[in-house]
Amino acid sequence: MTEPGPAARSAARALVPRLAGREFVAVYSTPLTRAVRTAELAGLNGAEADLIEWDYGRYEGLTAEQIQEDTPGWGLWRDGVDAGEDLGHVTVRVDAFLGRLRPLLEKGDVAVVAHGHLSRILTARRLGLPASSARQFGHPHPGTINTLGYEHGLPVVLGWNVP
Repeated sequence: MTEPGPAARSAARALVPRLAGREFVAVYSTPLTRAVRTAELAGLNGAEADLIEWDYGRYEGLTAEQIQEDTPGWGLWRDGVDAGEDLGHVTVRVDAFLGRLRPLLEKGDVAVVAHGHLSRILTARRLGLPASSARQFGHPHPGTINTLGYEHGLPVVLGWNVP
């Protein structure tokens, strides 16, 4: 993918004061230019690219509306993608990533910069939900913070789409 658009760049820059002074034991992003650049603009320099976005196959770069022109009624969470990864493959990869994160979370906060569907799948899996439950989380807006934490020892969502 390309650089984040002007609005996304501005939103990422606006996160700098919110993240300033926060100590992270690790910072991760996907290797996509837009994720790496978003992390940098938010002041999260040196993010390790250890997480791969969903391979949308033939649907890469298309909006849901464009896909529905060819496939009326199509829905990602129900129908998946054409010539890309199915949700099961993405789940295996996300679960492996979360397994690598667990020991770090015992030491402190970890920042993860990812986009859209992958952020939602990460959240669902971190909460112990099936990956398909990700559809129940609103689409993360550019330059917002989603915070996961614990309450009474259980993983919870502490904030979602917080500017």
